[in-house]
Amino acid sequence: MAESSAVTQFPSVSSSSSGAEPSAPGGGGGSPGACPALGAKSCGSSCAVHDLIFWRDVKKTGFVFGTTLIVLLSLAAFSVISVVSYLILALLSVTISFRVYKSVIQAVQKSEEGHPFKAYLDLDITLSSEAFHNYVNAAMVHVNRALKLIIRLFLVEDLVDSLKLAVFMWLMTYVGAVFNGITLLILGELLVFSVPIVYEKYKTQIDHYIGIARDQTKSIVEKIQAKLPGIAKKKAE
Repeated sequence: MAESSAVTQFPSVSSSSSGAEPSAPGGGGGSPGACPALGAKSCGSSCAVHDLIFWRDVKKTGFVFGTTLIVLLSLAAFSVISVVSYLILALLSVTISFRVYKSVIQAVQKSEEGHPFKAYLDLDITLSSEAFHNYVNAAMVHVNRALKLIIRLFLVEDLVDSLKLAVFMWLMTYVGAVFNGITLLILGELLVFSVPIVYEKYKTQIDHYIGIARDQTKSIVEKIQAKLPGIAKKKAE
């Protein structure tokens, strides 16, 4: 009887284990609209930016895109001081008008609703020292990475990479002769809010042409590395 009971226990164990195995891939996979290749900790702000530039919420993206575009166009026509002053005046006009309007309504209706912005005034917006240190540490990672890259390029650790930077900066001199900084920021914003959604729609065709261009560029770089003296080719890992 003991043997028979032991035999009958095995199917239940194997069925539970076999039922657990298929659930693992489903838990690891994400939905098609989810932010790709991001962990639980970094999916907060990164997913918000991802959803913003991919127009997941049209109203929110339209508001951000329209507001920043108006600000950049204003900076192209007026000075920074004038734009900031006008923005502050516009914000104060809205808040003061609403404050006076609510005060008049409360006086007429003889109600005691209190300050209309009391809920926002009571918000705790203080930055804790722990959060400040976290932001500083995250920023220092990018700063140190940028410093290493600058030293690597300017001290010519890799001649080809330094030549790429020189060619790029030479091309930027022509770009700077045609466009100023504000114009480049406007163009950059238009590209940020248009290229990702276009790429998502025509991903297959774009990847095909990008692969062709990448192969051509790689072959040209290999030819240059072969002709330049003293340059050791990087071995494929």
